[in-house]
Amino acid sequence: MTAEDISPPPSLSRGAGITRPTVVLIGFMGAGKSTVGRIIADRLGVDFIDTDAEIVARTGESIPDIFASRGAQAFRELESEVVLDLLAAHRGVVALGGGAVTTESIRVALDGHRVVHLRIGAEDGFSRVSGSDRPLLAGENPAQRYRELLDERADIYVDVATIDVDAAVGKADDVADVVITEIARELAHARELAAEQAAAPHSDHPAPHGKSQSERNP
Repeated sequence: MTAEDISPPPSLSRGAGITRPTVVLIGFMGAGKSTVGRIIADRLGVDFIDTDAEIVARTGESIPDIFASRGAQAFRELESEVVLDLLAAHRGVVALGGGAVTTESIRVALDGHRVVHLRIGAEDGFSRVSGSDRPLLAGENPAQRYRELLDERADIYVDVATIDVDAAVGKADDVADVVITEIARELAHARELAAEQAAAPHSDHPAPHGKSQSERNP
């Protein structure tokens, strides 16, 4: 499978000729978005970009330093600017920061994109980030804070995503395999809908586009 094979289907595209990412990855910290994203990009033969890394490249400051010197709100504003730029111009795989979807402008901009949620549980996720310098986990009980933030954002991830994948299904290669398989399923579904609509061109009620999930009962 190549990037050309998984360009956004008609049901996810708002206009011909629009440049957009092949896949956008979202999920909480520790879900493995950057690692999995690089593997997917390599297999599809496209570029990969991490929005946090792009923020660092543009500002010359680390994420913790931006939080410390400018505050959380200023970081979210920078993040929104970077994400919207990439959604409009990048044709490869894009991994968003864990809190990006809490910003309304980003949620709106994601509409029409293929968005994969890498779902991670609190125990698995925290084990991956424990001891790191994540600004939002600073405090006396980072494990509790991790769980609280995950609970706050869980529904947002689900609402924004078009595909849901269990990020703890195996190693990063395994997760990448599942993502690509789910994209293939989504494409097959979209093509079936297109064929049905072509066979009934005067129908005013096209079949709905459903979400794809690697596990129906997470």
